[in-house]
Amino acid sequence: MKNPIEPTIKTEIFPLLILAATIISSFYFYAGFPERVPTHWDFAGQVNGWGSRSFAFIIPGVMVIMYLLFMVLPFLDPKKEKYSQFKKVYHILKDVILLFMAVIYLATSLNALGYNLPIGIIIPVGVGLLFIIIGNYMKEIKSNWFVGIRTPWTLSSEEVWEKTHRFGGKAFMISGFLIALDSFLPISWRLPVFIVAIILVVFGTIIYSYIVYLKEKKGK
Repeated sequence: MKNPIEPTIKTEIFPLLILAATIISSFYFYAGFPERVPTHWDFAGQVNGWGSRSFAFIIPGVMVIMYLLFMVLPFLDPKKEKYSQFKKVYHILKDVILLFMAVIYLATSLNALGYNLPIGIIIPVGVGLLFIIIGNYMKEIKSNWFVGIRTPWTLSSEEVWEKTHRFGGKAFMISGFLIALDSFLPISWRLPVFIVAIILVVFGTIIYSYIVYLKEKKGK
């Protein structure tokens, strides 16, 4: 069976290099980590969660699983023929998500080794940029069961899918900007701004898809 996303050496060399670098570095980090490793930070950039040295292998393991899922899911999708229409975007999103995870892993691991990196800025800015990039490409994602804004209404209509993803792309980009900006705001503003950004992405796209669906249904 032909692979719906048609991977090649050109499309896979970058993510495989990211995975290899992350896996190799995990052994270095494990050897240097203290017994207690910071694994979570609050909105003020203060550590509020700790883990064991095995944290060194958790994110690389998750990244490997995510990469395999990216390669396998198109085969399992009933709409697998759609992937050929956005395979370039699919590979870009795969690469960007893995790169984001690698950067966060590197920053948090170096922080655990004693390097005073501004995690409270790096993570929100990283998440914000990820949202902006995803939003930029969202309108090009075609109807499928695994990637994009999947609601009962987007999956039931090509028109609802297309309109929702055009709206969703803008929502993701605005939310990404708010999340990236969040780390530079006064502490008392950070949680409310973050909540607004997430509400816009999650509930905004769900409600919009339902409204478009009702309009389409009413027009028939």
